[in-house]
Amino acid sequence: MRTKAITRLLFLVGVITWLALLFTDISIVFSASSSNIRQELPVWLPGVILNLYILSVFYYFKLKIERDDVLNFVDLLWRVFATGLVFTVISLGLRLLEFLMGSTRLTTNVVFKDLLYLVNLALMIGFLLMAFTAWKRLILYQKSKWLIRLWAFFEIGLLLSLLYNTFNFPVVEWLYATLLSVFVVVGLVLSGNMKWVAYLNFRQKWTSLLLLLLTIFYLLYLFYTNSALAESIGNTVPHFTDYRNHIFVLSLIVFVTIYSTFSFLVILFNLPTTSVFEQKLEEVVNFQRISQSIQTEQSEESVYNILLETSVSTVFADAAWLEVNSRQLNYKLFTYKITDKEAHDIITHLKTHNVKGVLEQSSDKTKNLSKHLASLKGSRFRSILAFPIYVKGENIGTLALLKELPEGFNKEMTKIVSTFANQAGISIENFRLMEEALQNERYKEELKIAKTVQKSLLPDVLEKDDDFEVAAFSESADEVGGDYYDTIRINDHQVSLIIADVSGKGTTAAFHMSQMKGIFHSLAQEDVEPDTFMVRSNQALVYCLERGSFISAIYFVINSQTKKIRYARAGHCPVLYFCADKEKAIYFKDKGIALGMVRNKSYKNFIQANEFEYKAGDVMVLYTDGITEAKDAKGEEFGYERLESVVDEVRSLGPKEIQDHLIKKLYEFTGTENINDDYTTMIVKFR
Repeated sequence: MRTKAITRLLFLVGVITWLALLFTDISIVFSASSSNIRQELPVWLPGVILNLYILSVFYYFKLKIERDDVLNFVDLLWRVFATGLVFTVISLGLRLLEFLMGSTRLTTNVVFKDLLYLVNLALMIGFLLMAFTAWKRLILYQKSKWLIRLWAFFEIGLLLSLLYNTFNFPVVEWLYATLLSVFVVVGLVLSGNMKWVAYLNFRQKWTSLLLLLLTIFYLLYLFYTNSALAESIGNTVPHFTDYRNHIFVLSLIVFVTIYSTFSFLVILFNLPTTSVFEQKLEEVVNFQRISQSIQTEQSEESVYNILLETSVSTVFADAAWLEVNSRQLNYKLFTYKITDKEAHDIITHLKTHNVKGVLEQSSDKTKNLSKHLASLKGSRFRSILAFPIYVKGENIGTLALLKELPEGFNKEMTKIVSTFANQAGISIENFRLMEEALQNERYKEELKIAKTVQKSLLPDVLEKDDDFEVAAFSESADEVGGDYYDTIRINDHQVSLIIADVSGKGTTAAFHMSQMKGIFHSLAQEDVEPDTFMVRSNQALVYCLERGSFISAIYFVINSQTKKIRYARAGHCPVLYFCADKEKAIYFKDKGIALGMVRNKSYKNFIQANEFEYKAGDVMVLYTDGITEAKDAKGEEFGYERLESVVDEVRSLGPKEIQDHLIKKLYEFTGTENINDDYTTMIVKFR
């Protein structure tokens, strides 16, 4: 916002300084052309104002162009072209107006000519500065230290040269020539930096050629127009704002012209090789796609589709098919830009003529299969190449490429696609080997990784406080589970607790647990409200949880100073709380749905914050659904009532003893140590 305001201010300053230049220069010219009017304004004043105009326009374009990171190379050329077009149209409009007025006293008047000159001068300087700023971005693409220093010398030197012309000092020939020569030489050196050209594709180069050609035309036209007007005025009056002695403007004209011309020639000379370079680059990319397909694709069919697509694009074929007959896919036909019926008609026709598609690599052309298509009525294709696909020495299929022109393929194309076909066979073989290996090792490795991850996620030591003590237990049904618990101290009198249950098993659940732990540790330190914790956790998790996955959780903040607990429940099992003074147990069944189930901002409507006071002797039991849903041999669940009864038996003991008693009774109830779901509990005993 600040940059935009400064840009507008500079534009306004540019308009004001040009109007001031117009007033002062016309006043001096009018006084010089009339013997009855005494010249009041100093002749050096327009030069000062012109330089102020140059500075304002220079920094206007500097902010406008240099800080626009979205612009690419062609966009910069478009900006320069559009600016030159507008300025040239304005200049041509003035010339048309002058032409329509004819040879009247007004058009021959030196004041009127000075007005036209000043307008055209402002347009030319604006166009030069616009091009200068754009060329700077092109030159400094992939910049080096010496290039940055050279440009800084060039730019600062040009700005300092404004002082030379500011006060209309007498022209010192050797100093003037030296300064101008230095700027021209530095501009020539800078104009040799055109690394950006190599990154243009064929179409962009043609566009750039047209834009640069028009830019040069605009520049020459504005230069010619201003030179003619300056010469006409100079023959009549001695004092006016003559740019022909202005080092900054002349250096700018030379530099912009040289760089525009060099860019045009470099792009023009690179144009013939662009299409070949792009074709070779596409071949490399396509070959890489086939080579890497084993790592990136999910099935053999994906490799086949890549082979079809890359082969067609590389040799500019019009269509292709791939006939596969393997144990994995049985018989299948993959087509690209050709219908199944057309492909089957050609296959049947070739089989009738006993054409197997074997290539004759020793000749300059492939084996002439095109003649067989000529006899096929109704077919739009007249050229065909066929390549066998081998996997472990077994011919699993045939790749066929087609063109609508006869004799459309040459030997080079044959070698390229033959290489693609061979690489595709290798990729498919490797893909199958990897699939076999992955099937044997995936589950083992997944469990190993997940077990390590899960072990590192659960805390070894829980937070302690003078007001309460915490004990926790977790046992996974498989090698790894999706249950998570943790504690963290917020400050001297606040401790946060969390228990969560991630849907799913294996590595995925373990990684979701790690994400939950990161969120817990990040938000808990910020001391956010429990409902805010859930909302922000949901916002973070929806980007990494796949559809159908969710995490149930309860988040608590225990405040030992106020003796209160704030909490929010996100679809987790209700909290079992024993009140010591009332000798009564209750379940907190509060509002809340699991994290990840609502994937927008309306989630906050499904979460509520709750608060209650705790007293010495109270017991809070947190658990996951594996506890209450554990079943005995008859299929009966452990349930909420049994959980309450078991904990009530030992609620006067410490949290570790309560936990051990609960787990013991749970295993006795199920009658086995092979559990069906994860067992996780957190017991909080207040004192």
